[in-house]
Amino acid sequence: MSILQLSSRCSALAALLFALSPLASAATHGHHSARKHGASAFSGSRPVILTANPGTALDVDARKLNESDLQDAAKHHDAPVVLVGSAPLSSGKNDEALFVQLQSARLCGSAGCTTSVYLRHNNKWTTVLDSVNGDISVLPTRHRGMSDLLVGKNDRWIWDGYQYQDTLSAPPMPKMNGPN
Repeated sequence: MSILQLSSRCSALAALLFALSPLASAATHGHHSARKHGASAFSGSRPVILTANPGTALDVDARKLNESDLQDAAKHHDAPVVLVGSAPLSSGKNDEALFVQLQSARLCGSAGCTTSVYLRHNNKWTTVLDSVNGDISVLPTRHRGMSDLLVGKNDRWIWDGYQYQDTLSAPPMPKMNGPN
């Protein structure tokens, strides 16, 4: 058995063990080693599918982009499962988005595991959406030439020309009644 085959089997076993762990069942959306991100009420949305694909070009890129988190996890004897997905977000031939999620007990909280989105333009990856929780879908609507993203069921993110911005506004602060 080759090292690549052994590594692939170990990753698959780690993903299975994580999926069966209490952390995975406690997570809001119950992330797995193969994750289908989001059926939504938004018409025409395309869910982003995250899977463990050790040794693929996208996996290698994801590991490079998240090298510091993976090194920190290794120092604590943690071996996160790296899930990746890709989708075109613009009509540009050289533009490709990489969706990356690291899954482990140490890196995932009560809201589940976070996903980051990177955009490749001219063979260089740039972070365009960092650490969001929830299923992700690509919407058919666009801003400044890039598809909008849906995180969860109603959190739309739009492109501002450099990165994705949240469109949900924070609730107003309550008025404090105090002595005048």
